[in-house]
Amino acid sequence: MAPANESVVKLLKRDLHKGEAETIALAVEQHLDVVLLDESEARKVAKLYGLPMTGIIGILIRAKFEGKISSLRKELDKLRNETGFWIDDELYHKALHVVAEE
Repeated sequence: MAPANESVVKLLKRDLHKGEAETIALAVEQHLDVVLLDESEARKVAKLYGLPMTGIIGILIRAKFEGKISSLRKELDKLRNETGFWIDDELYHKALHVVAEE
C-alpha cells in the first residue's frame, strides 16, 4: 500500500530515504498503532508526528519475553556479525539487561 499524499512523501524525502518517508506518511494517514523504524533520523521525524514506534530490537525483546527466541544475545550478535546491522554498544547492553541476559 502506498501513501496517498505524495506531497508529504516528497517533503519527508528531503531528510529520509524513500522507504522511510513512505512508511511515515502511510503511518500518519492510516493512524497505525505502531511503525517499524530503526534509523535514528526516521525515528526523530516519526516522533515529531507523534507516531508510536519500535525497531528490530524492540521486536526481538518482545519475542524473547514471549518465548519465541531463546537468546536475545544470539539474535543481536547475528544481526551485528552476519548482516552488518549497526547496534550501539549502550543499546546492545541495555536490551540484554531488559531481558536479564546481562
